[in-house]
Amino acid sequence: MDFRALVDQLLAEYYRLNPAHATEIGEHAHDGLWPELTDAGSAERAAWAADAVARLEGMGDEGLSRDDRVDRRVLIQNLEAMRFGEEVLREASWNPLSYVYLFGSGLFALLAREFAPLPDRLRSAASRMRGLPAALDAARATLEAGGERPVSQFHTEKAVERMVGVTDLCRTAVREAEGHGDPALLDEVRGAAGAAEAAIDGFTGWLRDELLPRADGDFRLGPELYARKFRHFLKGELTPQELERRAAVEYDRVRGEMVRLARDLWPAWMGGEALPDDEDAMVRRVLDAVSAEHPAQEELLDFCRAENERIETFVREHDLIGLADEPLQIVWTPEFLRAFGGAMLISPGPLDRHLDAFFAITPMPDGWSAERRESYLREDNDRMLRLLTIHEAVPGHYLQLAYSNRCASLPRSVFGSGVFAEGWAVYVTQVMMDVGYGAEDPALMLVHWKFYLRSITNALMDIRIHAGDMDEAEAMRLMVEAGFQEEGEAANKWDRARLTSTQ
Repeated sequence: MDFRALVDQLLAEYYRLNPAHATEIGEHAHDGLWPELTDAGSAERAAWAADAVARLEGMGDEGLSRDDRVDRRVLIQNLEAMRFGEEVLREASWNPLSYVYLFGSGLFALLAREFAPLPDRLRSAASRMRGLPAALDAARATLEAGGERPVSQFHTEKAVERMVGVTDLCRTAVREAEGHGDPALLDEVRGAAGAAEAAIDGFTGWLRDELLPRADGDFRLGPELYARKFRHFLKGELTPQELERRAAVEYDRVRGEMVRLARDLWPAWMGGEALPDDEDAMVRRVLDAVSAEHPAQEELLDFCRAENERIETFVREHDLIGLADEPLQIVWTPEFLRAFGGAMLISPGPLDRHLDAFFAITPMPDGWSAERRESYLREDNDRMLRLLTIHEAVPGHYLQLAYSNRCASLPRSVFGSGVFAEGWAVYVTQVMMDVGYGAEDPALMLVHWKFYLRSITNALMDIRIHAGDMDEAEAMRLMVEAGFQEEGEAANKWDRARLTSTQ
């Protein structure tokens, strides 16, 4: 078998074993199915990944082009990561939130992406909803059996909160069917959704009333497991210790630049007020003044939509990079993804060409106090939202992923690099500053460095939380006192840092 035939065969097998991810990628032969969530299903995926790596390694370099050799390396790295996830990390046994993401994304991709006529997508959604009771039973059995790591208490708490997002998607499917006007289809979807909602309610009640009281596991991976996951995520030889060292050096450099800019900006923003001796206090005071200029929550989406248009105009006028014509929607974050907070880019899969990408912004929870809501909005002030739109939309994640989805290599498209994607968005924001975006507004540059400092503190926290013992007080000091973040943003980031690792 030649290399390209082997790639096609392996990808077809991968899609069969991972049907929800296949839907996200844009392969729709398995849209009505869930992955096998039993221990036997996990063992099958791990064994298949090991065999696939052996088949790829068994092909010598002779006759392979440079592109073929790169694709083989990409496949091997990602298959080894898949095997690590099934055999070692085993999140399904200790992280109930992983099921929220699985079930939520498996339904969201069918309902939100117009890759096929609505009736076809609704029938696939109905099939998945009919399969939810059995899938939830398997999830419960896996969590009951546990593994080497005890079930994480914090992940369980968040799963209880966010399972409602999966219910919301079931109800969305019913609303879509009601609007279509096909009685038989509506009956099918409504019946499947009713069974799914009952199963979700039962699973959520079990999480809350039975699993959570005895879930005493730590959210931290620990140094050894973290280092192994780190290697698979970065797919390189950089160690957590070396990255932490680099981040610490960059942390000092960026803070020094912020001090210089804040001193220059002081007269314009603080008037005749005396300059404080404490440099951190000086930076904080200027940022506080800048942060007072922010939209109301209900204006956030429209603000970012208008800003994206201004950014695209700037990119065209400066001939900076080619823009994409794939549609982009700026929307509120789907309920099932709101545990992460913040903003994110939800891109169509590489096989679903020219479909909508979603720049999603997470709204504030209804229960927040007025003080915390104001803190959140001060963090995402006018200037921070301008930078966030560059990062998430153009020319950041949206544009990079639109180009990525045009790649002729299926392995590189299907198994995209999260490190590259995040690195591009951070890098290109600096490029926009370098070529003069917002040059008429010197305060934008100060906020830009604060935004970049946030990336640096994210890296430091990730390592120090999951491979160390950083607690909430230390994390909040790093973000708020040293990183100049608002309390509301920092609290969200503390949650997100505990829920994810190597993110």
